Amino acid sequence: MNTQTTWYQELVKPEWAPPSYLFGPVWTVLYFIIAVSFVSVFQKVFTKQLPAIIALPFALNLIFNFSFSPIQFGLQNNILAAIDISFVLITLAWAMIAIYPHMKWVALINIPYLLWVMFATVLQFTITFLNK
Repeated sequence: MNTQTTWYQELVKPEWAPPSYLFGPVWTVLYFIIAVSFVSVFQKVFTKQLPAIIALPFALNLIFNFSFSPIQFGLQNNILAAIDISFVLITLAWAMIAIYPHMKWVALINIPYLLWVMFATVLQFTITFLNK
């Protein structure tokens, strides 16, 4: 077991925290949703069927999403991870609102992602608080 995994397992977590083995399957499904919907948005933007500004929250969401693990497990910084997951949540909500008038299905298919990120945000803030 590497030190990153050991570090996270040793953190105090709330009783309602899901088991570690659940994160892989959940994120596999969510990344499929993200790939299908985000690629559809970027394709419409690149072919000028949608204004470029609509892609901004999607691009930012990807940056914040992919930054979370290096911050949480690489830097082992709960505070920065809590800030980052907040930006994942904010940019996802922004993206869903921005795309809804143009591609309603993209907003709707991202509801599971939104629900998981809401849960993950509460979990991260709880872990941050419990381990300060």
